[in-house]
Amino acid sequence: MIRANDPSLKSWVTVSADSEFPIQNLPFGIVQLPGKPPRVASAIGDFVIDLYRLWELGLLTGLDLNRECLENRCLNDFINRGKSTTRAVRDRLSELLDAEVTRWNSREWRDQFLHPKTEVDLLLPVKVTDYTDFYSSIEHATNVGTMFRGPENALMPNWRHLPVGYHGRASSIVVSGTPIRRPYGQQKPAEPGGSPAYGPSRLMDFELEMAFIVGRSTQMGDRVRVDEAEDYIFGLALFNDWSARDIQAWEYVPLGPFLGKNFGSTLSPWIVSLDALEPFRVVGPEQDPAVLPYLQSNGAKNYDLHLEVAIAPEGGEAFTVCRSNFKYMYWNMCQQLAHQTVNGCNITVGDLYASGTISGPTPDAYGSMLEISWRGSRPIRLPDGSERKFIADGDTVILRGYGERDGIRIGFGDAVGKILPAHEQG
Repeated sequence: MIRANDPSLKSWVTVSADSEFPIQNLPFGIVQLPGKPPRVASAIGDFVIDLYRLWELGLLTGLDLNRECLENRCLNDFINRGKSTTRAVRDRLSELLDAEVTRWNSREWRDQFLHPKTEVDLLLPVKVTDYTDFYSSIEHATNVGTMFRGPENALMPNWRHLPVGYHGRASSIVVSGTPIRRPYGQQKPAEPGGSPAYGPSRLMDFELEMAFIVGRSTQMGDRVRVDEAEDYIFGLALFNDWSARDIQAWEYVPLGPFLGKNFGSTLSPWIVSLDALEPFRVVGPEQDPAVLPYLQSNGAKNYDLHLEVAIAPEGGEAFTVCRSNFKYMYWNMCQQLAHQTVNGCNITVGDLYASGTISGPTPDAYGSMLEISWRGSRPIRLPDGSERKFIADGDTVILRGYGERDGIRIGFGDAVGKILPAHEQG
């Protein structure tokens, strides 16, 4: 077992019982301290751990690390060192922070590499080299298909045979806390044969998703097999794939999502390693009919991660509108990566692959406002008395997620975005 995963470990750092960042997590991200360049960091409790400073102090000796890797604006170089290195770093951190080892708990040492989260800026953790968004929740796909095509044709003929996906825009993926501007675009004509409307989207939506980050590159022509896919996956984060439903509805035939999606997506600030998520593995849903051999997946490849979404109106309290779980995914990450590469498509360290909206089997587990309000026909009421069919200007959407077992909670940090009004156009 990886030392850092030992459930009996305790840290000399004070960590509350409900913290998402116990010593068994130790995720990776990029932070900026006042007056300092960005650097690689980890997290424990309410503190960030400055890995660059630990390296300067000689506490990371013997590991495959250097200044350029750790004093960096993204994790890509660090991830590219391979899982042997990132595992060794987590294990070294667990040794330094172990409650049984008090040497580093003096003010002289701890203040050099441990900083309150409130005193640092959390930056986008990776330089996203490419971005693919999947459509892998059967509950979500069935709900959307039922709305637009009726229950008899809810799933397209290909859906149960391959993980449907599209290539999105990497440049507009932003870290949690970055506001999102309501986009302009064309919308469907009000009458058949009429001209399309143009203006700010009226149907802004969130999409509750998880994302995995690629940690190993391939060459063009290479394929990643299902049974080796986890060797290429570094870790997971929360992901909100914001959607302008009215723009999307007009443009998506015949080539799929475009301007209705690429104006902004929100990523949580910490990448949690697959190693840290090992205790939450579960077997996914049975796939019927049987999939083609290159997609056949054995064992526990899904993860029992509790997910929720809250909406906070301007000046108001947050109200939870969705509780779902990553374990519901019909197509797992290994199948997604195998399908992405089966044609020889090369992948790169820093690639981001999003799950698609994660909906559960009941209405309280639907992962988008499109489903929650059922295309606007069932508005929800917030605590301030206002109603929502979709997301209003000034609303802040908060995604949360964690796994919990034996009293240990492993989480990602919130993925938060506030919708700003559209820029006025001439």
